[in-house]
Amino acid sequence: MDVPVTRQNPITLPDAGLVGYSQISVVCPGRLAFVSGQVAWQRDGGAVSADLAEQTRVVIENLSHALDALQAGPAQIVQMRIYMTDLRAETQGVVMAQLGAFLAGAQPSLTGIGVSALASPDLQLEIEMVVSVPG
Repeated sequence: MDVPVTRQNPITLPDAGLVGYSQISVVCPGRLAFVSGQVAWQRDGGAVSADLAEQTRVVIENLSHALDALQAGPAQIVQMRIYMTDLRAETQGVVMAQLGAFLAGAQPSLTGIGVSALASPDLQLEIEMVVSVPG
C-alpha cells in the first residue's frame, strides 16, 4: 500500500514546482526510511568517473537500487538532500536534468548544499533521501 505524499508550494514562497521540487512534503504517520547519501561508487568497486554527468548516472542508479530494496518509487521520496563540491548553475543543470528524469514528475522537498569535500577526493556529488515506505 502506497502512503500518499502531499506536495505544497504556498503562494507566499517561491514556486519550486516550476523547477521540479516542492517547498513542503507532508506524509501521514507511517514508516520512514532514511537512505544514506549515495555517491558514484559502483557495487563492483569500479573506478569513479571524473565526469559529473557519469557520476550523476551512477548516483541515480544507486538511489534506484535503494528504492527497489524498499519496494518504493520516486513518488514515495519525501525529501532529498544534494551535496555538491562545485555548486554552480551549470553543474546544477547537469545533475537536475538527470534527477528530473529519475523523479518522473514526483517533486519531493529538496535541498542543494555546496560542500568543500565528500568521502573521497574524486567524488563530486552525494544524494540522500527520506522515503515513505509501505507497511
